[in-house]
Amino acid sequence: MKRTIGIDMDGVLANIEAQWLDWYERDYGVKLGHEVFIGVKESDAFPDKEAVKRFVYTPGFFRTIPVMEGAVAAVKKLAEDFEIYIVSAAMEFPLSLFEKREWLAEHFPFISWKNIIFCGDKSVVNTDYLIDDHCKNLDYCKGMPIMFTAGHNTSHTHHTRANNWEEVLALMEEQKYQSEALSVK
Repeated sequence: MKRTIGIDMDGVLANIEAQWLDWYERDYGVKLGHEVFIGVKESDAFPDKEAVKRFVYTPGFFRTIPVMEGAVAAVKKLAEDFEIYIVSAAMEFPLSLFEKREWLAEHFPFISWKNIIFCGDKSVVNTDYLIDDHCKNLDYCKGMPIMFTAGHNTSHTHHTRANNWEEVLALMEEQKYQSEALSVK
């Protein structure tokens, strides 16, 4: 039986920081860099503190987020050895439900609808691994939490960190071999 990986969407599969920066420039005419997210909550990254909230409640926001570099190829590779579940706290932003499903169908069509979990509280998810960018989800992970680097989590050090999808693949390859070694004993 394959071990399971839960993978978050926003900030892990979907480059939400790039989307916020693009929309902020579009609406405010101000071009900012990714450094605005370093060490602060996303909602505090912009001069207009209401911008993030307004964006996530705007139709089309979640449907048009760019894919995180390397995510598609990495998830396909991981699916060879692990059962993959997409786990998103989509209930927080009800408009996002349909848009996130459409986004996944476009960018990750190899993920079955049966392996997509839209929830409000990720602490109910029971996978062997959880890849997420928020401690509020990783702190309650029943398996091994893996923090995907994002500006807002740069100061957190209490979870195994992956800075990009190449590092995720290397980490999961290591986990696969450790698991195989244990099963041989």
